[in-house]
Amino acid sequence: MYEKFYHLTGMPFQLTPDSRFFFSSKGHSRAIAHLIYGLSQGEGFIIVTGEVGAGKTTLVERLWAELDRATYTLARINTTQVSGDDLFRLTMSAFGIEADTNDKPTLLARFEEMLNDHRIEGRHCILVVDEVQNLTLAGLEELRMLSNITEGGRASLQTILLGQPQFRAKLASPDLDQLRQRVLASYHLGPLDADETRAYIEHRLGAVGWTGNPQWTDAAFAAVHRQTGGIPRRINRLCSRVLLYGALEEATSISAASVDGTAEELQHDLEGDHADAPSSDETLLLAPDERSSLLSRIQRLEAQIARQDRMFQSLADALAAARTQG
Repeated sequence: MYEKFYHLTGMPFQLTPDSRFFFSSKGHSRAIAHLIYGLSQGEGFIIVTGEVGAGKTTLVERLWAELDRATYTLARINTTQVSGDDLFRLTMSAFGIEADTNDKPTLLARFEEMLNDHRIEGRHCILVVDEVQNLTLAGLEELRMLSNITEGGRASLQTILLGQPQFRAKLASPDLDQLRQRVLASYHLGPLDADETRAYIEHRLGAVGWTGNPQWTDAAFAAVHRQTGGIPRRINRLCSRVLLYGALEEATSISAASVDGTAEELQHDLEGDHADAPSSDETLLLAPDERSSLLSRIQRLEAQIARQDRMFQSLADALAAARTQG
């Protein structure tokens, strides 16, 4: 709804990874360079780690958008809380191999045949495994065994591992020494700094036709970085809500106060109120400054409820209008 109010052509801060919104920060550019270098070697493992929402999946989306589809075949696995055997079957399924039997040698023969067919056609197979910090040692060993498949002295499969920082500790296990020896490129994707956070917001807004309405103050950009720590997914979530509230208030400018207030409301929505509010009698027993702080908090909650009521009403009106037009 806010995209209509601000005359945008789309949602600039959607949470779903989309290569169209890829922002080439210093960290993301280096991560892409590591991926390209690793792929150029044609074998082994490439590892990219980062906090939740740092943009690891978006990196692969961007990479895939740039790769020649006639040269590469890419398969993905996102569910990794599985056994080694289940991971093997998921890999088969990701490459379109029918897993209609529990006989592993049969499935492995089909997999090798598929890899060989692709090689003959001049195609290189890439497996992307997300959330690898959840994999068991048996699952990681299964991936290493698949990397052993070769034809004519060249590896038939290359694997990109995406995971959270704790995966690096798991990778240090003595049991994974052979896998570590096959890692060709590894990069840790950190958060955006304050300047990059501003550029990231402006980049995504510009991608959907933003021409300065709403105007963002310098302090508002700084507040977004402070509230999100420079993590792209957190930035998207916060900025999307900021624009929604801005549209409800018919605001043409976004201030630091708007960002901070929205961040507080988001935090409350996600975590709830962990402490019971004191009764009116208990309020009287508070010190003046404590009572003032409590009353201020109540006023903010009332304002939040009012804003959300207006948001729901606007959404209901929009749905009713859509039904009428339909």
